[in-house]
Amino acid sequence: MRTPALTGVTALALALTALPAATGAEPPRPDLKRFYAQKVKWAVCTPEKQNLPETVTKNEDVRCGTLTVPLDYARPRSGTVDLALLKVKASGKKRGSLLVNFGGPGGPGVAGLAADLKGFGDLGKGYDVVGFDPRGVGLSEPVSCGDEPEPEGLDDPDDAGAVLEQLRRTAERCVKESGPVLPHIGTVNVSRDMDVMRAALGDKKLNYLGFSYGTRLGAVYAAQFPKKVGRMVLDGVDTLTEPVDEQGLASAEGQQTALDNFLLWCTKNAGCVFGDDSRRARETMVKVIEDLDAMPLRSTDGAEFTGQDVVSVLGSALYSRQAWPALSQALGALLADGDPRALMRVGGAGGMGVGHGFGRGFGHGFGHGRQDVPQDNETAALAAVNCADDPDRPGARKVEKEIGRLQQEFEEVSPVFGEHNLTLVLMCFGWPAGTSYIRKEVRDVDTPKLLLVGTRGDPATPYRWTEETARRLGSSAVVLDNKGDGHTGYFGSKCVKAKVDGFLLYKQLPANGSSCAAEWRE
Repeated sequence: MRTPALTGVTALALALTALPAATGAEPPRPDLKRFYAQKVKWAVCTPEKQNLPETVTKNEDVRCGTLTVPLDYARPRSGTVDLALLKVKASGKKRGSLLVNFGGPGGPGVAGLAADLKGFGDLGKGYDVVGFDPRGVGLSEPVSCGDEPEPEGLDDPDDAGAVLEQLRRTAERCVKESGPVLPHIGTVNVSRDMDVMRAALGDKKLNYLGFSYGTRLGAVYAAQFPKKVGRMVLDGVDTLTEPVDEQGLASAEGQQTALDNFLLWCTKNAGCVFGDDSRRARETMVKVIEDLDAMPLRSTDGAEFTGQDVVSVLGSALYSRQAWPALSQALGALLADGDPRALMRVGGAGGMGVGHGFGRGFGHGFGHGRQDVPQDNETAALAAVNCADDPDRPGARKVEKEIGRLQQEFEEVSPVFGEHNLTLVLMCFGWPAGTSYIRKEVRDVDTPKLLLVGTRGDPATPYRWTEETARRLGSSAVVLDNKGDGHTGYFGSKCVKAKVDGFLLYKQLPANGSSCAAEWRE
């Protein structure tokens, strides 16, 4: 089995030679003037173009628009990408625009902002709030890896050759299905797109609120355009240093901790379907997932509900502790009656990532709504961005040698989330090395003060990443320590929201190291 797999790896390398490694930042050149001279043409959002709900399309304060950016900033005449934007007009005295990124990578900003217009109501008193679909995402020339809505599981995880052959097929589909945007996806290029947006929106400085992966995007922007940074908040701070496999392990470990906390909470409440023993509850959860993977539930129309679907829903619901009661009831219906419908509602239509569970890198699930957006777009974009951002990814031959160790490590940190996270990590192996810019250059930024929010109980972005990133960014970074649970702090803590709003609206910056107490109540 090994020899054919290595032949496949060689084919993959040849197939991807057309994908250049991402490059570092360069200042805008004269031939970029036509892009910087643009103005966004705003129009009423329509079901035909954006497929947004009537509450959005009929809202007079909401407008949709597009912006053109170069496909390749080094060769701006080689092609362009059209980016989709959504704006909520300021309800009070406008001080400029506030660009919002919901993370992922792979989370669409148009659908993300449209899903919660009220959530940004306070900030909307002083800003036009603008969400955007980054290149390769949602309505902005979406990438795809084929028909599969999720990355394939490992068909034969004990056979390294078979794993590599499977990865080769997936990568070839990505190249075939995604088109010319795929080689130019990644945080370095998206942050340059954000500067074109800033200019097109008429702002001298970029005011920005980034969640989860969006914090990486904000940090890279600050390094590339330090003189253009306005008021910037990074909530749920991502790592700038760890390679993609270590990020995957951290994500699996954080999700497993959140699941253990949920099961402990559940078993202390009367009526918990798992009983009153949290250790037995963990064993039951693993067994349920294994059984459903082996024998999925089938609906009358033939659709399957597998154990990995359960993993997807758990990864979504555990991002917000407020979802725990609904998750407990939905799991009860699944275990007692074999009915997954309530669980699917808890997880949302897209799987991992519900409401503002922004899914830092290894979680996802913003519904895009458009039929012409591939079902797997968020997963494909997630892999493509993480691959483009990682310069240290081992080659395929090293994977063949280390697949057993990787499987053991991921299984040890999480028997529930390990396989899913490892599959996403492995999608990068064998691709060309990504940019070294983020690792080497994003440090000691010379910008106005940046507010970094870290949540102690965050299952996706561990608090240590907030501390590490603050040290890398240097004296410009101010840390707000949120003592609560859940992924990101803005939507789960009134204290965090008040401090973030105070900074963005009135430049009231909290003291470095100040904190917000946990606020969640039963």
